[in-house]
Amino acid sequence: MYGSDRAGDDAERTAFRKTEKKYKLYYENSKSTKKKKQPKQVDLSEVLDFKSISESFNQNVELPPGVVHVNCGFDRPIFGLENSPGFYFFPGALTLDEQCTWIRESLTNFPRPPNRTNHNVIYGPISNLFVAAKEGKVFIEEETSDNGLDSEPSASVSNGDSHRWKFYEEDIARSRGKACKTVPASVLLRKLRWSTLGLQFDWSNRNYAVSLPHNKIPNALCQLAKRMAEPAMPIGEEFRPEAAIVNYFGSGDTLGGHLDDMEADWSKPIVSMSFGCKAIFLLGGKSRQDEPLAMFLRSGDVVLMAGEARECFHGVPRIFTDEENAEITPLELRFSDEDDRCFLDYIRTSRININIRQVF
Repeated sequence: MYGSDRAGDDAERTAFRKTEKKYKLYYENSKSTKKKKQPKQVDLSEVLDFKSISESFNQNVELPPGVVHVNCGFDRPIFGLENSPGFYFFPGALTLDEQCTWIRESLTNFPRPPNRTNHNVIYGPISNLFVAAKEGKVFIEEETSDNGLDSEPSASVSNGDSHRWKFYEEDIARSRGKACKTVPASVLLRKLRWSTLGLQFDWSNRNYAVSLPHNKIPNALCQLAKRMAEPAMPIGEEFRPEAAIVNYFGSGDTLGGHLDDMEADWSKPIVSMSFGCKAIFLLGGKSRQDEPLAMFLRSGDVVLMAGEARECFHGVPRIFTDEENAEITPLELRFSDEDDRCFLDYIRTSRININIRQVF
């Protein structure tokens, strides 16, 4: 998972890396510090657009060279690539209701213990991060022997040593001055990069730690993944969702070229669902030296990678958070109620990806 075949300077010279740099977010140099930084223009003419392909296919059944229609009984077109067996692209596969549901779950429930996140190594397991960020709370580190704060904390975590972290109101954090370490919950939310569902992945040892406490993947998500996985499954077999990784992207964030190679049976697909701002996805070959194909990923798109496609390097070099290119107007309208303002503020500048796997 997220493995590589080359490292260091050599990786910088590969065809995959060159394409990553081509689409990555860079800013124009400006002598003025007061002006808002402007992103450099990028030539997107070679990026495959499955939304446009689907619209054209529905009108006149025409497809660009290298793209094939997969006939599998779904109520909307599914496409594959002639040179990438086992790769499936479902443009607009998820309804707006489904998108909103899994955006909410990804922010409120999926980062909760026993699920692990990238914050565990520093702060230990954190409960109710999204709620704490919404309420403007601050995370404070204090020694366990300290009876210092009169106010009851809203949550506490232990990272296994003589310190613990707690959420407190902002005024209490100010009253402590510089006597202890503090970090706003909103900052932690923006620095949330991944959470794991079901069987927990051990990033240090690059394997699934089956002994770690975990909850099963929510049944509704399992059923959705099973339905989406059908076109890529061997006849007579049903996909078994056993683990999932939720990736969180902000402006400028990328996911470098990698392989998802820690599952036992590569004939079973990875089911990848996209939510939020539009992104560019790169699908390469079995070597980083193979030039990757770039394609847009929009909110509601689903990608399957099974069989030979599991052996292909892939990554996300760019997400678009500007109003012109993000393409999230339907989500903005759905999250327009005051109660949903916190979800709207997040998703306007973010992308969430849920990728679901059969481990054994």
